[in-house]
Amino acid sequence: MPEFPSVTLRDPSSTLTATYVPVAGMICTSLADDGVEFLGQRRGLNAYVTAGKTMGIPILYPWANRLSATKYGISGAVVSLTVGTGGVRADEHGAPIHGVLAAYPGWLVTEMSENSLTAVLDYGGRPRLLATFPFPHVLTQHITLAGRTLTIETTVMPTTAASVPLCFGYHPYFMIPGVPREEWIVTTPDMRRLPVDNWGIPTGETEDWHAGNEPLKTAEYDDGFDQVPEGAAFALSGGDRRIEVKFEKGYPAAQLFAPRNDDVVCIEPMAAPTDALRRGNYRVAAPGKPETARFSITVS
Repeated sequence: MPEFPSVTLRDPSSTLTATYVPVAGMICTSLADDGVEFLGQRRGLNAYVTAGKTMGIPILYPWANRLSATKYGISGAVVSLTVGTGGVRADEHGAPIHGVLAAYPGWLVTEMSENSLTAVLDYGGRPRLLATFPFPHVLTQHITLAGRTLTIETTVMPTTAASVPLCFGYHPYFMIPGVPREEWIVTTPDMRRLPVDNWGIPTGETEDWHAGNEPLKTAEYDDGFDQVPEGAAFALSGGDRRIEVKFEKGYPAAQLFAPRNDDVVCIEPMAAPTDALRRGNYRVAAPGKPETARFSITVS
């Protein structure tokens, strides 16, 4: 397996560490407390780099989750996506999934300290990327580890007169070490569930989802939501451990993913619901008005 340079963030006040690999798409590969890992490693970093098989905390950009077709319209124009070209990957049904930045090597680290990391990607300077998402902008990730909280800020700054659709997200794979999956507790806020079809695409129907603490047991989740309140908190807990995910700003949608064949639970912050890039139900970053989204992960 090839070696990929990594950066490990530490805060002197805590034993928690966060490890990032900028050359592999700014993925977070580890969130560990004194060596005890809280992120699902799944097939590992090499499979992410070579085949886009997600693990840790990858960014999903410029769209999160699936699109219902390989074309989308913007201002009267149509953008066509070709699976296998320009970073476009497909799920088992052929639906484009998770954007085009999986393991993308073009991030530039601009600032770094013991407990923080900033990296930028000039999307407008990459013809391969613009072919699939023709909106020139600069994308910035600013990561901070303070005490027992990892905060991830993402800023989209348009660089031309074109507004940039905000449909991205993150896909954290969480686990509670030393506690059986059946005993994990999933905590969710009030929000709205978006039922999906057999391809994982929202049907257009909606259901109220009430806040609660539910034992995972043998449940399987692959559920999308919108109307997530700003500042809403999700959590995964078990034994004496708890992971809280706070949607601090700019993430009004979410996905919960808990497969039966893997001991992980994903609490995914999303700037827009699944398939928003095709349906138009998204916010934009307007020229001269960069937009920043922020979520945090606290391990206790």
